[in-house]
Amino acid sequence: MPRTTRAAAAALALITTAAGLVACGDDRSGDPDTIRVWSLEDVADRVTATRAIIADFTAATGVNVDLVTVNEDQFPSLVASAAAAGDLPDVIGSVSLSGVQTLAVNELLHPSANDEVVRALGAGTFSPRALELTSGDQGQLAVPSDGWGQLLVYRKDLFAEAGLPVPDSYEAIAAAAAKLHKPNLAGITAATSPSVFTQQTFEHLALANNCQLTDDAGQVVLDSPQCAEAFGFYNDLIKRYSVTGAQDVDTTRATYFAGRAAMLIWSPFILDELAGLRNDARPTCPQCQSDPEFLARNSGFVTGIRGPGGSEPAQYGEISSWTVLDGAREDPAKKFVEYFLGDGYERWFGIAPEGRVPVRRGTAEQPDRFLTAWNNAQVGVDSRKRLDDVYGGDMLATLRTSPDTFGRWGLPQGQGELVGAILGELPVPKALGGNRDDGAAAARQAQKEVESIKADLK
Repeated sequence: MPRTTRAAAAALALITTAAGLVACGDDRSGDPDTIRVWSLEDVADRVTATRAIIADFTAATGVNVDLVTVNEDQFPSLVASAAAAGDLPDVIGSVSLSGVQTLAVNELLHPSANDEVVRALGAGTFSPRALELTSGDQGQLAVPSDGWGQLLVYRKDLFAEAGLPVPDSYEAIAAAAAKLHKPNLAGITAATSPSVFTQQTFEHLALANNCQLTDDAGQVVLDSPQCAEAFGFYNDLIKRYSVTGAQDVDTTRATYFAGRAAMLIWSPFILDELAGLRNDARPTCPQCQSDPEFLARNSGFVTGIRGPGGSEPAQYGEISSWTVLDGAREDPAKKFVEYFLGDGYERWFGIAPEGRVPVRRGTAEQPDRFLTAWNNAQVGVDSRKRLDDVYGGDMLATLRTSPDTFGRWGLPQGQGELVGAILGELPVPKALGGNRDDGAAAARQAQKEVESIKADLK
């Protein structure tokens, strides 16, 4: 699965196919000093790194860990069957925001245990926004670990030559796309295929215009003026200033890497590839042949964007969490999560730092300890370099603070189940593709389809 969509995939609402799931008590058997941990991080080299951290945890605490790696596509059905059998794990890691909310809807979490972990580590050491997004009426649903926010990547050199400002608003993005678009150079490349990647890309720009999925009462509001404007803005960019044909996570990156687009909307998982540190996804622009870091050096990164309907810059963001489940062996489970957010934390987010900005900034004694460690972390697969050696301190400072302003559709309004469902059926990307000439029509179609999905959840 492309790394951009990794976190979102866990949010599919298939858990709800087993209606009314509840934990059936602690039917776990075996060694009382052993806990079972599921991790949605199933890439081989990352599993090896996770096991090494676990080995140190066991040596330090005497608690044994049975680690089970779970493919995200299978996660919802596995949770459903484990819950029905009363055989849930003690802890689940690398859970997305939507995944946490869906687990919460089905009463599978242990909020008081997660709250105790946060208090033991120090609530003040976390990003307040990360804690807010992982909380609910029941309390702390999960312990936030790390996050990534959608980026608008742009060619600084081309912008400078054209005298264009940073593209951090609808107006600036549209003006730059119009001025730079020409044969062999798209003004912007962005997703159009009916995919989670397209959902993330559009939601990033929709949030900028204060286009929301629902209001505070849970009513779908995709037919609002702000949403109609966001749909129209997105489709106008695609129709007038992008490349032809369906665009996805791979083709958008390939176009920018070839030097054939002035702007790109992608996740920070692009950072190592942009610097030529992955052989399977290297920049191919003419200048990149002799200078693999050409695009990294000549790219700028925008986090929050503001639309005419928005009062503040907004950014789509994903947060990955550890969570203790209902019925867990509470004491060792809490120790495990505390370790991964404490002594093992730098090694954990260091597994893939380009997409894991720590949302725990440091400790009470060293308030910036983990942010500093992230700055110095190495990225890459076939070659490795420190983040700050490639991108510099100013850009990394922007990425480090972005979790404090992350936005998401539906989650602050308590609509996690609906968010998971629309990621399964993708009504918004389908509305975008079916109404390229009319933003208001796209908004109305999305409104109707999401209302239907919401009705089916009742």
